[in-house]
Amino acid sequence: MNTLAVAMFWVSSVLILPFWSLMWFMPKHELTKRFVGDIRWSILPLLIPYAILALPHAPEVLFTFASQMPTPEIVVEMFAKDEIIILGWLHLLALDLFVGRYVWLRMLAAGRPMYVSTPVLILCTMMGPLGFLIGILSTWSVKDLESIASNSEPVEPTNV
Repeated sequence: MNTLAVAMFWVSSVLILPFWSLMWFMPKHELTKRFVGDIRWSILPLLIPYAILALPHAPEVLFTFASQMPTPEIVVEMFAKDEIIILGWLHLLALDLFVGRYVWLRMLAAGRPMYVSTPVLILCTMMGPLGFLIGILSTWSVKDLESIASNSEPVEPTNV
């Protein structure tokens, strides 16, 4: 396996742990608000290793999906390469953190206690889309439903 891919795997896998730990165990702490609340601190450290690994493979990935309709066979063939598997992992880490950060912001805005937010955020870590769904449902309010019913814009949480 490519040494660069292995290095980017470990860099990203280690970099993500403090962000999740802050959201899980100290959701309202100033450190969490400072580092997780600022997208530059929370997402950029993951996007840099992703970009380092993605750029050499970008032509292949873009050409594959631009030249033919993706099928399960094409995706499996593309993911047969170790570097693409690692790239997919880095993609998942970054997007799961992005989703988890959004859910954390909603939990703060909705005033949800840690015993509600932590399990939902752990689910965001392990299964991002499912955690996102549960996070949205657990922060849904009557105000949101009223804004949907009146066709106005839903109230989004403010940036911390």
